[in-house]
Amino acid sequence: MRSAIVIIPSRFNSTRFPGKPLARIHGKPLIQYVYEGASMARTIGRVIVATDDERIFNEARGFGAEVAMTNPYHASGTDRVAEVAEKFPCDIIVNVQGDEPMIRPEMIDDVVGLLSDERVSIGTLAKKIDRIGDIADPNIVKVVWDGNDFAMYFSRSPIPYHRDEWKHKGNGQRARFTLSLTLPPRGGGQGWGGDPELQTFYCYKHIGIYSYRRDVLLRLSGIKPTRLEMTEKLEQLRALEMGYKIKVRETPFDTIGVDTPEDLKRVERLIEHG
Repeated sequence: MRSAIVIIPSRFNSTRFPGKPLARIHGKPLIQYVYEGASMARTIGRVIVATDDERIFNEARGFGAEVAMTNPYHASGTDRVAEVAEKFPCDIIVNVQGDEPMIRPEMIDDVVGLLSDERVSIGTLAKKIDRIGDIADPNIVKVVWDGNDFAMYFSRSPIPYHRDEWKHKGNGQRARFTLSLTLPPRGGGQGWGGDPELQTFYCYKHIGIYSYRRDVLLRLSGIKPTRLEMTEKLEQLRALEMGYKIKVRETPFDTIGVDTPEDLKRVERLIEHG
């Protein structure tokens, strides 16, 4: 049986929210929620917090986590994960972001399961977007995949572009699009409104959890950022540009990445109300 571990990259010096891994949610640090959610996955042998900060190290050790100190100069969380992965001779590495306190164990089991397909180098998740504003939001990464569930592209732009439903409006050198759609109640049905012609409309949000074959992760971490990666500021495009297959599974679960104190308050409310 293949062995799999979760590595959670966690750094203190976030630009928009310094110290967020230690920010409290109902008395517990954010990083503890991530660790506990990952620890419940059935397919995982161990969970390791990877950090460059002694405060996070001590806090995580205090609630019983396994912790690894890493180089403070990594350019990305993936590089931090790769540094720790070098020390463990397992088959699969799952990268769970340290600012995802609502991660569910089922999501981890799903991405591990994607690597049962020998053609796959990386597994990840996507969720159908159900809020119209998320489609145009560049902070919400979108993904499209082919008939075999292999990712074709990830973008901060709306993809695919629904030409007949969306209208361009030019304004000098600036252009914006408006969406000629109405949404059903949140969580209701597969359609996007009363118009039957819009029942096939879709856009998917990429959920930033990844399973890697260990050798693939280590190779990718040694490659310089690629053209598309630097353009969109999306690391997963490096893998696509290098020819690696990323398999996508649709999930019913969503997550909230905590980037600001406002995000933290939103998570607090959701946890409080179950």
